[in-house]
Amino acid sequence: MKRSGIHILYFVIILFIVSCNEDVKIDRLALVSRHNISDTIIDSLNSLSVGNGQFAFTVDVTGLQTFPEFYSKGISLGTMSNWGWHTEGNPENYNLSDVYRSYKVHGRDVEYVHQFRGGEEGRRAAATDWLRANPHRIHLGMIGLQVIKKDGTEITINDINNNLQVLNLWTGTIESSFTIEGIPVHVITVCHPTRDMISAKITSRLIGEKRLKIRINFPLGTSLPNGYDFNSPGKHTTKIITENAEETLFERSQDSDQYYVKVLHKNGVLEEAAQHLYYVEPNPADSVFEFSCDFSKTPINNELDDFSQTEEAGKTSWENFWMSGGAIDFSGCTDTRASELERRVVLSRYLTRIQCSGSLPPAETGLTYNSWFGKFHLEMHWWHATHFALWQHEEILEKQMQYYFNIFENARHTAQHQGYSGARWPKMTDPEGRESPSTVGTYLIWQQPHPIFFAELLYRNTKNKEEVLNKYKDLVFETAEFMASYAWYDSTNNRYILGPILIPAQESLNKETTINPTFELVYWYWGLKTAMEWQKRLGQEINPLWVNVTKKISKLPVQNGLYLCSEDTKDSYQNPRYMSDHPIVSGISGVLPETKLVDNKVLGNSLDTIMKKWNWRSTWGWDFPMLAMSAASIGRGEQAIDFLMMDAPKNRYLLNGHNYQDARLAIYLPGNGGLLTAVAKMCVLDQFPHNGKWKVKWENLNQYVK
Repeated sequence: MKRSGIHILYFVIILFIVSCNEDVKIDRLALVSRHNISDTIIDSLNSLSVGNGQFAFTVDVTGLQTFPEFYSKGISLGTMSNWGWHTEGNPENYNLSDVYRSYKVHGRDVEYVHQFRGGEEGRRAAATDWLRANPHRIHLGMIGLQVIKKDGTEITINDINNNLQVLNLWTGTIESSFTIEGIPVHVITVCHPTRDMISAKITSRLIGEKRLKIRINFPLGTSLPNGYDFNSPGKHTTKIITENAEETLFERSQDSDQYYVKVLHKNGVLEEAAQHLYYVEPNPADSVFEFSCDFSKTPINNELDDFSQTEEAGKTSWENFWMSGGAIDFSGCTDTRASELERRVVLSRYLTRIQCSGSLPPAETGLTYNSWFGKFHLEMHWWHATHFALWQHEEILEKQMQYYFNIFENARHTAQHQGYSGARWPKMTDPEGRESPSTVGTYLIWQQPHPIFFAELLYRNTKNKEEVLNKYKDLVFETAEFMASYAWYDSTNNRYILGPILIPAQESLNKETTINPTFELVYWYWGLKTAMEWQKRLGQEINPLWVNVTKKISKLPVQNGLYLCSEDTKDSYQNPRYMSDHPIVSGISGVLPETKLVDNKVLGNSLDTIMKKWNWRSTWGWDFPMLAMSAASIGRGEQAIDFLMMDAPKNRYLLNGHNYQDARLAIYLPGNGGLLTAVAKMCVLDQFPHNGKWKVKWENLNQYVK
């Protein structure tokens, strides 16, 4: 049968699978609720969060942020938003031109934004530090309890007893129960679905005894991982703008940045205890106290929703989320790994919604604490965002696509400065799209085709295809312009090559010697072919350079029947250096759509060798779903599950569903997003093992990009 015939048959099979599974009705309430979190252990890694994608609030065992120091050793107690950034003063006027490093690239000078370290040229190192750290996401305010014991001292975390904390995933509600000296305390915590606001309800007779208050403590926002500093009161200001018996509006100022916090405290009196520190004392005539706390970049003039209104709005929003889009039910499976996989999937859906579904590409640690100063990495945007479209929440990916339009001119300037056409997208960046100095990030290229992938994914899964074509054509074409101009024509061998200077997705390789990394070659080929297809769809003339690059792109490097990580890394499967970090060669099929460049036999051999030889301690959380998708793409469902559920240090999922990497990255959301992409793709391709143990039910999942 000809290749086109095989594709037609394959497409018919996929449609049959989709239509069969669309008739399966999953009890979504039961699916989600059986993974509600119930925790009786006080552990700094067990913190829980509520949020709405633009804002998240992370709590301790008390349901609020009472013990930040204890949790700073694990997953810290964040109050963070997509607008909550701070830029320190820049009296030395540091700018990107201070950190350019020039390299000879095929006979011409090309400047990169480089990370200079201490001991190197003084201004360059100082500029590096400032540019990497600014702007940085900050903690907006610590909202906790003050509880006084009978002896007059304030409780510590060791005074918490009989604790039980439950996260109801279906409603997005955290209920925390505990006792202090035998007296019960019950706290319910919720987040507003459309405002950066939390509400809480506290029930305890400690209120009547005047031994329980709400503590509001505003820190200095910093570039530290937890985003806060309570030991520098003179470097920021807190001012009450308006107040009455029920509400108080604060203005927070630090350098040239301001934001506002409004507290609804009916039946409670707010008083200042110290600079930046306030207490709300509930009315002792009642054993129940409710409050709301709203955070905003602009002054808050509206009346806040109370606890009951916020709770009801949150419940409605969460029910709509769980009842819409995709669902996967593993309850019919008998493989011992299936229940844990389902838990990871359900919790990952919760976490990615509250941490990653806002208007900006997320940071690896989302809105909980700062990795890389809270900046986001655009090569990771694929892992954060692709699953939303596959689970039929395309509106989230579409919302984040606006970011590329917002930083479009910055990306074009970068390309022009380096002598290329089109737009070159940054790596480690911020809301303004400014590149950050790095010894690695600025040399990466694998984020460049992402906007083409996202646009094509939206095109494939929308009814209004003309609208998508017209909306995203400029992103697609300017991205392709850069990619084509970046590929260098080797006239001696009549081929186009990538690099040097570049660092591939497998970051352990040398930027000055790396040439033709395998993954990037395939992504370049697919991206340019797809951009050409967009030109056809729009009735435009096909760009001849794009045609030439795809026709003459270098062959994938192969040795001994195995794909090399790059053309210059001979005997790479015998060298420990090349068997560490991301096993990115696996992504050439699975992560990337099918192309004629990939030989499935060679890929299968490579996967088998990776399974046997890879240094698994050096991997990252998204590597395991990547490997699973690769195995599934060549019909290896059993191996896909083995990769997906591998017992490896970076493939650990905590009680709260977070993908733990190490003490520095106690949470790692690309792992959660990658997991959701992998299981959705395996469902649609019918690539769970056919051994009788994996009877997976699913519904409302979109097709992957072909």
